[in-house]
Amino acid sequence: MAPTLTLKTGTSWPDAWRRCLAVAPEAFRDDRVLNLWNGAWQEDGRALPAVSPVDGSPIAGPPRLDATTAHRAVCAALDQHRAWRHLPLEGRRARVAATLDALTEHRGLLALLLVWEIGKPWRLAQADVDRAIDGVRWYVDGVEPMLAGRSPLDGPVSNIASWNYPMSVLVHALLVQALAGNAVIAKTPTDGGVACLTLACALAAREGVPVTLVSGSGGELSQALVRAPEIGCVSFVGGRDTGAAVATAVADLGKRHVLEQEGLNTWGIWNYSDWDTLTAVIPKLFDYGKQRCTAYPRFVVQRHLFDAFLAAYLPAVRTLRVGHPLAVEQPDDPYPQLDFGPVINAAKAKELQDQVAEAIDRGAVPLHRATPDDARFLPGQDTSAYVQPVTLLNPPSSSPLHHAEPFGPVDTIVLVDTEAELLAAMNASNGALVATLSTDDRATYDRLAPQIRAFKVGHGAPRSRGDRDELFGGLGASWRGAFVGGDLLVRAVTRGPQGERLPGNFPEYQLLP
Repeated sequence: MAPTLTLKTGTSWPDAWRRCLAVAPEAFRDDRVLNLWNGAWQEDGRALPAVSPVDGSPIAGPPRLDATTAHRAVCAALDQHRAWRHLPLEGRRARVAATLDALTEHRGLLALLLVWEIGKPWRLAQADVDRAIDGVRWYVDGVEPMLAGRSPLDGPVSNIASWNYPMSVLVHALLVQALAGNAVIAKTPTDGGVACLTLACALAAREGVPVTLVSGSGGELSQALVRAPEIGCVSFVGGRDTGAAVATAVADLGKRHVLEQEGLNTWGIWNYSDWDTLTAVIPKLFDYGKQRCTAYPRFVVQRHLFDAFLAAYLPAVRTLRVGHPLAVEQPDDPYPQLDFGPVINAAKAKELQDQVAEAIDRGAVPLHRATPDDARFLPGQDTSAYVQPVTLLNPPSSSPLHHAEPFGPVDTIVLVDTEAELLAAMNASNGALVATLSTDDRATYDRLAPQIRAFKVGHGAPRSRGDRDELFGGLGASWRGAFVGGDLLVRAVTRGPQGERLPGNFPEYQLLP
């Protein structure tokens, strides 16, 4: 009989909230977070109710601004930008470094907020915070040559990012953009992360970093955050539908932009025999329930290897550990070691479950379906945002699971017989951020990899967004605008020589680094 679980001591949402009030009282009120603009925390906007995906309990929601107030915030950010861009690099470096020290001091609280707000297991929440701190510190230590001959943009950088990596993607970008001489604006993701971002921005603002943090609907704030003439660059991370609207706007305005959009990242298996290596990597591919832009939800498998593939895949996927990220047997036990907890909300869980059911009704073959009996939950807790791992063979072409990224713990497998079919299946979404081809023959990899439409292609190993000097981008519809990572991130948010063509995917040209 499984033991009855309890919440780890000191990790409740009220515990986390009390710590926020103590650490940054200027940014938090008893029942809400504030917006940050014009260098001050503002008690404006309509605070929306929100619940944690972990257990459905109430947490702080975003204080949504109207379009008029958002434009005032952008105008104030331009004033900050004009002052900040003239501050010598050593001054900017000192303030960003001090921010990193403050983030390090409050690492545990930032991670705990990520657990409650977006459902990350403790290990992954800590990693998100650490990647932000370590990544920005790399720039602090070595940015001089990246800035040689370059100057800040004419206006602040506007950041609109998805909810899944508030620290290692969004806060990381904000601080590097500021280090490069720009004031920065961030819109809190609608689906989660507002308290974590509020705390991080409060720590940065205390050190004099010119950061603006606002909440609101994308549709209502897009005129200010995307189209406003004061904006020097738009940095967007999210889905293709929203990204297409942003891409149209920035292209019309000729505005600097970085638009990271989703794609169906695929893993091909062709003339392959190193099954132990594949078995070892499968559980890692489910980190955070595949709610990552670099997740691999599609395997494209050579038909005559399918039995060997299943023998390697199924034992690995059956080891996945799912449950409440803070549920332990004894109150003082270490945090549980989980592969993932909930998806971002109950609506997303239902969407995934409905897509799986519809795909099976239309002919997909279920190869693996875990049950809630295997998960770790508190007695009586709300589990509506949890999805157990699912693997489907040959989803029908009419299903979204055939051509789009599910953004959840759902794998699909497609069988192929020829190299042409392999490439067609791996390129199903017209471009991706990453892909992998597992094949024993290096010559085969070298011949096929350039035909896979992904920015990064691994040989038998996963690729990721990367840190420090690793570049990042996408091919096809998965990316618009300048590529980032390493010195390219600095180049994307600064001006170089007249006539410079940035590496990136633009309407008028594509330039690979």
